[in-house]
Amino acid sequence: MDFSNAALILCSLLCSVVGQAPVVTVEPRTATVRQGESVSFRCQVGRGTQPKLEWKRANNQALPDNAKTGPDGSVLTVVNARPANQGQYRCVATSPAGRGTAMVVLNVKHAPKVRLVPAGPLRVRVGDPVSIECRATGRPRPTLTWKRQGSTLQLVTVETSDVNTIQWPAVRPEDSGMYVCQAENNEGMTEVKVAITVESGPGAPVASVSSTEMTVVEGQTVIMECQATGSPPPVISWSKLRAPLPWKHTVDGSVLTLTSVGRQDSGQYICNATNVHGFSEAYTQMEVDSPPYATCLPDQVKLRPGDALRLQCLAHGSHPIQFQWSRVGRGNLPAGSETTKDGILLIPSVKLADSGTYKCVATNYIGTSEAQAKVIIKA
Repeated sequence: MDFSNAALILCSLLCSVVGQAPVVTVEPRTATVRQGESVSFRCQVGRGTQPKLEWKRANNQALPDNAKTGPDGSVLTVVNARPANQGQYRCVATSPAGRGTAMVVLNVKHAPKVRLVPAGPLRVRVGDPVSIECRATGRPRPTLTWKRQGSTLQLVTVETSDVNTIQWPAVRPEDSGMYVCQAENNEGMTEVKVAITVESGPGAPVASVSSTEMTVVEGQTVIMECQATGSPPPVISWSKLRAPLPWKHTVDGSVLTLTSVGRQDSGQYICNATNVHGFSEAYTQMEVDSPPYATCLPDQVKLRPGDALRLQCLAHGSHPIQFQWSRVGRGNLPAGSETTKDGILLIPSVKLADSGTYKCVATNYIGTSEAQAKVIIKA
């Protein structure tokens, strides 16, 4: 090989090395941390090259003040991460032959942040339309709910994207109160309150009830009382949401009496006060709790020695309900018996001596009920 050919081969090798832009890799490519935690990304280039390394935001903005790089620029560390740090970062490697880049993604999980539009407090007049937006940010994406302070009822709202809006086409005096928007995700719960005051015109009726929520026991007599102001004095009437009033009811002026209530009487009761200036409503939410009513399934069973016995105790009534199994006349259950919290009795392998009557007692805070099952075992 002559000198000129050797020079050409050497030049081609050197030129190919010099002419190759850096190949950049990053690790990890994606990281998810909680707010306040720290995370590092490492940037590497292929062997044989030593380009200048630099970290940037994907939009070419400067790194945040809590983001630091190592002496050689290869490691990016975000300390005490905050939501604003979320996004893309890129490592840029620059050499005489060109530039190479690689992208990383940082996700920062954080509890919701909530704001209301308008923030309130609000003073409005009867009949005005009112709309309040609850906006929230957070990661994971939070769920939004509206409630009225002092009530467990969830309000009907309109939800789009990250906004949950509570609306009144025409507010009434009884809509006055404190309303709470709650935003919740795995990282926490945040709530914001807004006060709404509905100002009545002269003489307009304003209704109120003695109790907005009540829990009673089946069989009790319940009295609901409604008060109303206005000029002229409003006429008061009672109704039940989406159902007729219970057949065992009487109305005496502004007082509604329900005799011997049952679970089917649970629901929302509405007091309506009306005069020439308009109407006003007030609401009472009533829940009727009942003692348990127990049954056994099956109530009689025939088995052979060695068979498995499975009895299920079922109970209707207000929860929580506890179950307890026993053996009539013997007290203790046979050895090897198993019971579960949801009322199941199991005997994996019965013996002739396990014949008899088994009793389940179901108990809640109101009372108890029992049911029996007859077990017959024959060889």
